[in-house]
Amino acid sequence: MSEREIRIFGDPVLKTVSDPITQIDERVRGLIRDLVDSVKLPGRAGVAAAQIGVNLRAFSYNVDGVIGYVINPEITELAGELTEVGEGCLSVPDLWFPTPRYERATVTGIDLDGNPIAISGEGLLAQALQHETDHLNGMLYLDRLSKENRRKAMREVRESTWF
Repeated sequence: MSEREIRIFGDPVLKTVSDPITQIDERVRGLIRDLVDSVKLPGRAGVAAAQIGVNLRAFSYNVDGVIGYVINPEITELAGELTEVGEGCLSVPDLWFPTPRYERATVTGIDLDGNPIAISGEGLLAQALQHETDHLNGMLYLDRLSKENRRKAMREVRESTWF
């Protein structure tokens, strides 16, 4: 498999709630390989299946040299303060805005063998877990911005060369 093209803001798949994965077959194994290959590129902390045009609940992450994936992720714990942190998104190129995120997060799901897994982290990993799970719920980080920042972000999107 290989790195896949990232879908850009305006693509309907990014605003669609992703379907659970009910069977681990070769299609799902290929999806996970593609997600892992796609997240290995520099500057990528996570890639959700929706971002590569697949409406299934899975994402990959790449934080502090640790690369992994989660199938059917659900946030099971958010802890610490809800603070605004600088955030961007591969699907909204070249924009960064303060986004409210919890300091710590835990996501549970399964691996390719169907075994339960839990990923917990703080800082960038917590941010990535929240961000990628949002993608699978049909949300972009822009949806979490304050009213003022969202207005500014949407103006920048409209003025961008990629929109």
